[in-house]
Amino acid sequence: MKTDEEILLVEDNADEAMLTIRSLKKNNLANNLIHIDDGAEALDFLFARGKYYDRKIQNGPKLILLDLKLPKVDGFQILKAVKSDPRTKLIPVIVLTSSQQEQDVISSYELGVNSYVVKPVNFELFSKAVIDLGMYWMMINVPPIHSNEK
Repeated sequence: MKTDEEILLVEDNADEAMLTIRSLKKNNLANNLIHIDDGAEALDFLFARGKYYDRKIQNGPKLILLDLKLPKVDGFQILKAVKSDPRTKLIPVIVLTSSQQEQDVISSYELGVNSYVVKPVNFELFSKAVIDLGMYWMMINVPPIHSNEK
């Protein structure tokens, strides 16, 4: 499978997005990262709609880092769409959010999230958490071998 974007970061907080991108780049994990700051555009990207009409869905990212609280379409709706579509359901989705609400955690796992991470408030801890996530999901984890030519 050819993947143009290895990581899709869906985050509306510009500071947290910048810190996430910087942490991943520092460890050469963000060479092919795309950052989108609202849920509707993230769905357009993932399903090749709107301004992304010319990309192929099967060239989707290897990893999605997803905030839950987003403008237009929230992270739960994105998660549900990704995990219910055979073309995208195998993409690992990591919820990276400030929400520690038990219902958010439960709902995320019920919808098929691969991991739920609460963003540390401390700058250094946040940076380390992002690096650890990137290293695991991009370098250590073995993704399923599949064909997305459906």
